[in-house]
Amino acid sequence: MRAIRKAIDASAELSARSLQVFIQGSYADRTNVRQDSDVDVCILHNDVFYTDYSHTKGLNDAVLGFTDAPYHYATFKNDVESALVSYFGRPAVCRGKKAFDIRENTYRVDADVVPCFEHRLYSGDQSSYFHLAGTQLFPDNGGKIINWPKQNYDNGIAKNDRTGQKFKAVTRIMKNLCFELMENGDKVAEKIPSYLIECLAWNVPDPDLTNGILRQSVGAAIAYLWRETRVATSCDKWTEVNGIKYLFHPSQPWRREDVNAFLVTAWNFIGFK
Repeated sequence: MRAIRKAIDASAELSARSLQVFIQGSYADRTNVRQDSDVDVCILHNDVFYTDYSHTKGLNDAVLGFTDAPYHYATFKNDVESALVSYFGRPAVCRGKKAFDIRENTYRVDADVVPCFEHRLYSGDQSSYFHLAGTQLFPDNGGKIINWPKQNYDNGIAKNDRTGQKFKAVTRIMKNLCFELMENGDKVAEKIPSYLIECLAWNVPDPDLTNGILRQSVGAAIAYLWRETRVATSCDKWTEVNGIKYLFHPSQPWRREDVNAFLVTAWNFIGFK
């Protein structure tokens, strides 16, 4: 991450801007496993943000005195690309739809660098309001993606503490299990991203993770998740670890049915009775 920070600081376009560079995802949350090879690094522009007033009454940009910024996301992403290429060299930087892949060499590991603007979700009314801060990006192929890395981090730590460190341990075991199934050619496991597994473990009740030894916790987690994902009504209020985005919303890139099928395969693979 230090090298990426140096790349940004060396850029005439970016060095004067208020930017945060931080690790997010499984490495930050300490739920990564060996197969999670890429470090996910966010470059967050602090001075430009998008607003969501869907949970407010009477609030909008005009009320809060916000105006359109002259610096647009597409320009920011191009400036980040120029900074990375200038510092690491063109062969080391691959532009993807959402992130830049910085390829590994003798002094750095693979990293996915994600340029983001801040996303603000407001609640309340004109007399009393607050906002949650997340990130927003626009993939090159269209659409937008909103994430909540701080909430993911904070909520994961809190659940891990409540469960005597079982939450993250169970998450890592289930991730390794999924990767092992993929190596064995299981097609359903290929549809289950690592982050989804972390979110599934997040939705397991704390007592199911704390009763007995770790093997029992894994068994209880898989059994609970299988039971509750058989029908949509049992899990339609589940959220990601951030507690904000619904886990099985139609906009998500995964399906409840695939999750349920994966859990059956995982249970049988481990040999639970």
